[in-house]
Amino acid sequence: MDVWEALEGLKNKAKNDADLKRRLLETANGKNPLSTFCRISTEEGFPLYEMDLIASGEDSYASMKRSTNGGGENSPMLEGQDDYYELFLMELARL
Repeated sequence: MDVWEALEGLKNKAKNDADLKRRLLETANGKNPLSTFCRISTEEGFPLYEMDLIASGEDSYASMKRSTNGGGENSPMLEGQDDYYELFLMELARL
């Protein structure tokens, strides 16, 4: 299971489980938010590891950057596209 599949599965499970949704959203307020998030995800059957989550976001961002204007420094600024954790929490909060 890749990072995207794990996040989608976790999101779908949290849609129907208010306690899980609450616990995931509360990770943002903790001392080690990403570690706690990954631990909860793994406990729920969607294995995620901090570095995999970080690397996936950075890889995605780098691909987008390369695909615009030849990937040079003149390519448009893309902000927030590399943080899958933050994007996940924003989407989950809207559910």
